[in-house]
Amino acid sequence: MGCIYTEAKSYPREPAAHVAIRTVRRFSEKQKDKVEAIVFCTTTSQDTEIYKRLLPLYFPRDKHEEEVALLKLPADVGDENGETTIDERKIRIKPLPNAKKSNPRISQASVDLSVSNVGLTRSSSYLDAFLDPAFMSLIKDPDQRRREQWEKTAQAQTSWNFFKMFGYGDVAGPPLSAAEEYSLHSRYLTKANTLNFSEIAEMKIVYRGGVDSEGRPVMVIVGAHFLLRCLDLERFIIHVVKEFEPLIQKPYSIVYFHSAATLQMQPDLGLMKRIQQILGRKHQHNLHAIYVLHPTFGLKSAVFGLQLCVDNVVWKKVVYVDRLLQLFRYVPREQLTIPDFVFQHDLEVNGGKGLIVDPRTKYVYQRP
Repeated sequence: MGCIYTEAKSYPREPAAHVAIRTVRRFSEKQKDKVEAIVFCTTTSQDTEIYKRLLPLYFPRDKHEEEVALLKLPADVGDENGETTIDERKIRIKPLPNAKKSNPRISQASVDLSVSNVGLTRSSSYLDAFLDPAFMSLIKDPDQRRREQWEKTAQAQTSWNFFKMFGYGDVAGPPLSAAEEYSLHSRYLTKANTLNFSEIAEMKIVYRGGVDSEGRPVMVIVGAHFLLRCLDLERFIIHVVKEFEPLIQKPYSIVYFHSAATLQMQPDLGLMKRIQQILGRKHQHNLHAIYVLHPTFGLKSAVFGLQLCVDNVVWKKVVYVDRLLQLFRYVPREQLTIPDFVFQHDLEVNGGKGLIVDPRTKYVYQRP
């Protein structure tokens, strides 16, 4: 079978692959004795790589791949046929008002009916007898869920917001569900794969590093390079999604250089929250630590407030680092590309303190 993604339809490649693979999985479960082989035909190398990465999630070959699949499968795996279900689009039929309930007890004779007769004689009272109210209460009505979300949003907008009052941005608002985060991430990832961000990449705000001391890949963020007046924030968010996508699939670390960042206008924490929502729960789960070099009192205060007031594990993974030598304990020097002003700032803040910086290699040594 061929990949269902087409350029003309602009359907996201990865969600399309999920739909195709899980539909085949559901079909093969029902027709396993009649299918000898399944061949996926892709037309581009990009689709081929996506299918190679996703196929083990739905067709694990060993115990390890099965354990990985349990962690990485999306929240929405479709219905019994693999089709995507959207609760808001389902037709919901409620019982008639003032309708009298029948006796839920069923005679033994009705239970012994053949399958064909049962299909013809079922009534609402018959079905009600087989429904477990405790189980059905777990499935919240979509309209009610959406109304509750709107109410939470309205309450967050009208309530007293400590962070917004002190200029940290709007970090309130209801959390997104797993399905909503997945949909949001897919939309941004689709845009990221079709746009060119060379002008943002040249600013070196976000770029790949090497690996930390335990072999986890590292993403580097330079606060002083964030020139708010020169950036289209929406394009910057899409660029961040594109850069982070290869890393968030497995454990990784972030190194943030806050050196001299206060000299530039910085993004508020509301933007940070927005980016975290788009990156999704996989980012939160796989993020090992955020190493913040040269933190200021203002930054520490903001992060402390977030750790207390915002239910998000990311802020609890912040590790403050005052000196470059201390950072190199977590991430080796040769694994990082460090701007020159960071070395200068480190010497100014720490006053040298017995350090020597090689002007050619930019290596930092302890004075003998």
